[in-house]
Amino acid sequence: MAALRAGTCALPWAGRFMASNRFSWKLASCKTALPATTIRPRRFATAASEPTPGKPYYITTPIFYVNAAPHVGHLYTMVIADVLKRWRVLIGETDAQLLTGTDEHGMKIQQAALAEGMEAQALCDRNYKKFEDLAKAAGIDYDYFIRTTEPAHKDAVQYFWEMLQHRGFIYTAKHEGWYSVSDETFYPAAQVHKSLDPTTGHTRTVSMETGKEVEWSSETNYHFRLSAFQEPLLDLYKTGFITPTAYAHNIVKSVSEGLQDLSISRPAERLTWGIPVPGDDTQTIYVWVDALVNYLTKAGYPFAPGQGARLGWPADVHVVGKDIVRFHCVYWPALLMALDLPLPRNVLVHGHWTINREKMSKSTGNVVNPFFALDRFGVDTMRFFLILQGELAGDANYDNAYIIRDYDKTLRNGLGNLASRAIGCAKGEVPTYIANGAEGKLPSPTSADTDYETQLRELPSKVASHMNSLNPRAALQEIRAIIELGNKYFHNTSPWENPTARQRSIYNIAETIRMTGILLHPFMPTKSKEILDMFQVNPQRRSFASAEYGSDPTYGESPKRRHLFPRLPFKDNE
Repeated sequence: MAALRAGTCALPWAGRFMASNRFSWKLASCKTALPATTIRPRRFATAASEPTPGKPYYITTPIFYVNAAPHVGHLYTMVIADVLKRWRVLIGETDAQLLTGTDEHGMKIQQAALAEGMEAQALCDRNYKKFEDLAKAAGIDYDYFIRTTEPAHKDAVQYFWEMLQHRGFIYTAKHEGWYSVSDETFYPAAQVHKSLDPTTGHTRTVSMETGKEVEWSSETNYHFRLSAFQEPLLDLYKTGFITPTAYAHNIVKSVSEGLQDLSISRPAERLTWGIPVPGDDTQTIYVWVDALVNYLTKAGYPFAPGQGARLGWPADVHVVGKDIVRFHCVYWPALLMALDLPLPRNVLVHGHWTINREKMSKSTGNVVNPFFALDRFGVDTMRFFLILQGELAGDANYDNAYIIRDYDKTLRNGLGNLASRAIGCAKGEVPTYIANGAEGKLPSPTSADTDYETQLRELPSKVASHMNSLNPRAALQEIRAIIELGNKYFHNTSPWENPTARQRSIYNIAETIRMTGILLHPFMPTKSKEILDMFQVNPQRRSFASAEYGSDPTYGESPKRRHLFPRLPFKDNE
C-alpha cells in the first residue's frame, strides 16, 4: 500500500504515453496533490450551448454490462439513440455519430465468470456478442461498438486518472459505507433502508434508489474530490443539462444537500478484473470511472490541442436509463470539470419497462427477450411500439396485446389502408393530381380541405420541434395523429363518390403518405423506404427538407397497391 500515500503524483505512464509518436506536446511537471481545503476556486468547464463548427453530432448509449443477457430495456435505449442519430442524418447532418458498446470490467463480471468457472476475459468475449447482435438485429446504425477491454480504452482511462491526480483531485483515505455489488457503488446511510425480500421472506438492506442489496464495507482506497464541485454542478443543471426536467429536480435536491467525495478505486485483493491504478497494482480503478471514460475514448482522447471536436467531443446527447442518472449527471460532469474538458450538451433520461406494472426481474421470470420480440413482431414494428409507448419521465408497461393494438390501429388499418385506398380511388391518375397540385390547378378547397392542409403544412415543424427537444415519442405521436386525421379526412371527403373533390382529396392523401413516409424514417427505416418506393418518390427527395407540403411534383408514377402492413399471423395471447 506504499503507493497509496496522499501526494504521490508520479506520472510514469502518462509521460510515456505523451512521448509517443501519437502526440507532439509535453506534459507539465507534476505537482504534489493539494489538500482538499487548499484547492483554489476556478471556473470549471460548462456544457456548450452552441454548435461547434466542424464537429459531428455525437450520440451515445450507455455501455451495457456483459454479466447477463440483454433485455427489452437495452433494446429501448438503443432504439432511442438510433432514432436521434437517424433524425440528424435526415435533417442533413450526414456525419452524425452513434456509439454503443459493452462495459466489461468490475465485480459483477468477476463474479459471473467465477460462477461459470471461466476466465473473465473469455466471458466478456462470449457475452459482448449478444449486445452487438442485438444492435444489428434492431437495425441500429451505430458507428462504433466499444468494449472497455480494448487497449485504447485502458490507455485513455489511465491517462484520465493521472491527469486527475496531477491536478490534485485524487487523495487516499479509509472508506466505510454501504456497498452494492450489483450497482458497483457505495451509498451513504441516508440512501439505504431495510426492505423485505418477497422471494425469501428475509429482510435486507437495500439502496433506496435501485432496490439492490448492499453490504457494509471498510477499505482504504483513492478518492476523487467530488465535494469541490457542488456549486459548478448546480450551475450546470440550470442550463437544461438533464432531460426530462423531472429527473433534474431529484438531482438538484441531492446535490444541494451536499456531496461526499467519491471512492474511485477498489483493493485488488477484492477486485482484480479491471484497469489497475497507474503505478499502484494494489488498487483497481472504480468501474464507473472506467466506464464513463468510454465516451471520450471513442472521440480520440487524449485529444491533441484543438482536436477534441474532430471526432465528436463533447457528446451532444448521452441516452441513459433512470437508474444511472447520478453517474452521468453528477460524477461524470464533475470528473470532466476537474480536467477542464468540455461537458456533454445533454443527458436524455428514460424510464423502465414493466410487466403488469411490476419491474422486470430475472428472479421472477418476467423479462422480455428482445430477440424473440424482434423475430415475432418485426424490427420496425418493435421500434414503432417502443418509441410510441415508452416513457421518458416515467415507466411504461409492456404487453404483446399493446404491440398488436398499435400495429393494427395505426399501421395496418391506418397508414397501410390509407395508402392502398388512395391508389385504388385514383384509378391511375395519381401523377396528374400531383402535377396539378404543384401547379395550383386543383379545385378550390372546401373548409375540410383547408383545415386538413393546414395540419399537413404544420406537421414537419411540429415533428422537428419535438425531435430537437429530444422527445422522439412526442414527434411520433404527431405522425400518428396525422395518419388518424388523414383517414377521417379521406372518409369525410369521399373522393370515390365526388369526382369534383377527388383531385384535391387524393392529392392531400398522397402528400400525407409521402410526408409521413419521410418523417417515419428515423423510427421505421425499412418501412419508410417501402412506403416511399411504393409511391415512386425519388431517393434524392427523401430528406427532411423534402417533407414540406407541396414540395415534390415528381412522384406518384404508377404506384402499386400492396400490403405495407400485413395482418399479424397470430393472436395476442399466443
